[in-house]
Amino acid sequence: MSELKKFKLINKIEGISYIILLFIAVPLKYGWVGVEYPIATKIVGPIHGILVFAFIYQIFEAKKEAGFTWKEMAQYTILSLIPFGSFYTDKLLAKKITAA
Repeated sequence: MSELKKFKLINKIEGISYIILLFIAVPLKYGWVGVEYPIATKIVGPIHGILVFAFIYQIFEAKKEAGFTWKEMAQYTILSLIPFGSFYTDKLLAKKITAA
């Protein structure tokens, strides 16, 4: 599997974990559903953290192979901080993979 495809995969997984953290674990932690479950963020948070490190590592590996510009790397990184932004990055990467 190419580094670009690995980056596309880790981008998607990290994006899903971010959505789970923001929209499921945090509301459970603060009791927005009626009962507080602080364990939710204690489980999902570290998993998401590991995936963020994997994202950072893989973006640099993909840069070596695919020749990302620093502007593209910044764009992908900023999009990863926005909920659902990773799905837009996924579209951009799909175009880049088909063009290669």
